[in-house]
Amino acid sequence: MAAIYTAHVQFLWKSLYRMGVGEADLPDAMQEVLLVVHRRLRTYDGSSKLTTWLFGICLRVAGGIRRSRRRRREAPMESEEHRIVLVDENHPERLMTRRDAQRRLDTALDSLGPERRALLILFEIEGLPCAQIAELLGVPVGTVHSRLAVARAQFQRALSRLDADEQHRLRAVGGRP
Repeated sequence: MAAIYTAHVQFLWKSLYRMGVGEADLPDAMQEVLLVVHRRLRTYDGSSKLTTWLFGICLRVAGGIRRSRRRRREAPMESEEHRIVLVDENHPERLMTRRDAQRRLDTALDSLGPERRALLILFEIEGLPCAQIAELLGVPVGTVHSRLAVARAQFQRALSRLDADEQHRLRAVGGRP
């Protein structure tokens, strides 16, 4: 167990974060993943890579956290560290633009399920090739391509809804779209 932790702690942390686990929930999510790994390590049969098995556990834990957050209608708080990174006192307009863009991205990504979110982030943001993603997910490369197309379409629809909502809000307060 200690060897798995040492070798894969960064992978697990990044995987949970990519799947939408907020910074405030990351330590608890990581503990949950490690508990599952500890309980199920005897059942790991080596038929897939260890990282694939671990990624699947992360995927299920992240999904559970997102579902429970929705049931409790929680909104994750921005961490102080995150705000400090975004603060650019010399350019407040750029700060506002970046915060709006980040909020828009987070909202659109939150509309995706954990697997689609992870897939989109792994490919589009992290730049992993489809073959490597297929290995992580334990699926054929063609499946990654088709799921990626679905994730992109769903993400685009979420962005379109956000645009429509913003235009509606601007019209309601007398602004121009």
